[in-house]
Amino acid sequence: MIETRNRLEELHRERLLAQMTPLAGETAYMADLDDEIAATRAAYTAAAVMEIALLRAHLGERNVG
Repeated sequence: MIETRNRLEELHRERLLAQMTPLAGETAYMADLDDEIAATRAAYTAAAVMEIALLRAHLGERNVG
């Protein structure tokens, strides 16, 4: 999960830097970057939910919902 979070932060930095260069006008590049950010964010969220579920299971709570 840490690797996914680090990758997400890296992608956000890349997007920020790209916005300060002519790459900001490259719609295909920016769209690909946005897609990768969205996919990485989804993976990070899924990993976080899984960790919470595993912790709850370890603590003996029922998984409802």
